[in-house]
Amino acid sequence: MINRIAEIIRKGRRFLVTSHVRLDGDAVGSELALYEALRGLGKEAVVYNQDRTPQVYAFLPDAGVIVNRLGSLDGFDAVFVLDCSEIERVGDEAPRIAEVRRIVNIDHHISNDRYGHLTLTDPEASSTGEMVFRLLDGMGVEITKDMAVNLYTAILTDTGAFRYSNTGPGTFAVAGRLLEKGADPAGIAQQVYETHPAVKFRLLALALSTLEFDWQGKIAALTVSKRMLDEAGAQWEHTEGFVEYPRSIEGVQVAVFLSEIGEGFFKASLRSKGRFNVEAVARRFGGGGHINASACRVPGDAETVKKRLFEAIKNGGR
Repeated sequence: MINRIAEIIRKGRRFLVTSHVRLDGDAVGSELALYEALRGLGKEAVVYNQDRTPQVYAFLPDAGVIVNRLGSLDGFDAVFVLDCSEIERVGDEAPRIAEVRRIVNIDHHISNDRYGHLTLTDPEASSTGEMVFRLLDGMGVEITKDMAVNLYTAILTDTGAFRYSNTGPGTFAVAGRLLEKGADPAGIAQQVYETHPAVKFRLLALALSTLEFDWQGKIAALTVSKRMLDEAGAQWEHTEGFVEYPRSIEGVQVAVFLSEIGEGFFKASLRSKGRFNVEAVARRFGGGGHINASACRVPGDAETVKKRLFEAIKNGGR
C-alpha cells in the first residue's frame, strides 16, 4: 500500500490534506507533517479543516497554512483524509471532497469504513501520526525537525502522553526516532499540557459541578452545555481533555463526557480502562473509534442522553 500511495504522490502535482471536525492534536500534527513532506517533494499542497485550529496547537510548525474555506476542487490530483473513520467526519465539505478522483484514507480507528480509493488503516497503531511517520519513512522521505515536532505532538496527544493502552513498543520506537530528528519532548509537553488559558479552568469548574456516578461508581460523567460555555466565556476547544477527569477517579471503569453540540444533541466522548469496549457502545449510537476511546452523537436533553448511555454501557453496548 505504501508503494501505491507513493506512486500517487510521484505522479501528482497538487494535493489536498484534510481531517475531522472538532480537531485534536493527532489530526493537526498528522496533516501538517504530511503537508511538509509533500512540499519537500516539490508538490503543491493545501491543508483544509472545517474548524479553526485550537489555540493549544498554534505553536506547531506551519499551523498558519491551514485554511477553513475551500474553493474549486478541480485542480487536486488526490485528497488525503487523515484520522477519519468515515468521510462524513470531514464536515460540510465531505460530499464535494468525496468527488475528488483519488481519495487516500489514512486512519487508525477500528471503526473505519474503508472509504476512498486507497485505504491505509491500522487499528494497532497508536495514532494517525504514527502511521504517517511509517508511511513517510517507508517512502524514504527525510524527516525534518518541523515534521518531527508535528508527528511527536500527534502521537503524544492521542496516547494521552503515552498513558493509554494504545501505546506499544512501536510507539516508543517511533517517538525515539522523532526525538533524534529534533522534537523536544519537554517543550512540546509544556505547550500542550501547561499553557492553558484561565478560561479553560473557569469552564472546568462548571463542568466538575455536574460530576455524576452510576453502576456502583463504575461510570462517571461530566456535562458541558452551551450555557456553561457562555457563562465561562469559553469555546468548545477548551473542553479538550475534560473526559480525563472522570476517567482518573478510583474505581471508575468508563468515563463519559457530554458536550452540547446543537439543540437537542450531545456529543459523547467515552473512555474506559482495561478491556471494557466503549467502541461497541459508541457504535450502537452510530459512532465509533477504539476499544478504550470512542465517541458518538446522541439526540435528546442531557438527562435523557445520560440515561441511554448508562444503560448501553451497563449492557456492554448491546
